[in-house]
Amino acid sequence: MKRGLTIVIVVLGLFAAAPVWAQQAAPQRLDLTLDGVGKVSAPLQIVLLLTLLSFLPAILVTMTSFTRIAIVFHFLRQALGTQEAPSNQILMGLTLFLTVFIMAPVGDIP
Repeated sequence: MKRGLTIVIVVLGLFAAAPVWAQQAAPQRLDLTLDGVGKVSAPLQIVLLLTLLSFLPAILVTMTSFTRIAIVFHFLRQALGTQEAPSNQILMGLTLFLTVFIMAPVGDIP
């Protein structure tokens, strides 16, 4: 019961913070032009957007402390002698939360 409650709390926290992150990251207007040739077509814009979205996990792993926190949680689980007591999903959720918490000052530009 506690495990399910913990998952619900983490998920609700992420969903509650998502609109704030989206509002901060949303550009006012996106206008792509190629050296005066004209605007980029809608399908090409979609391809570019999906390409950028596919690189987000790689950026998360390489430019933040996500990997280090995940390794520390793995070592902690091994040290406690529990093979699967907190599941990998819970550990990754906690890792994402801590990564966002640690990286918050970087995103807080006045």
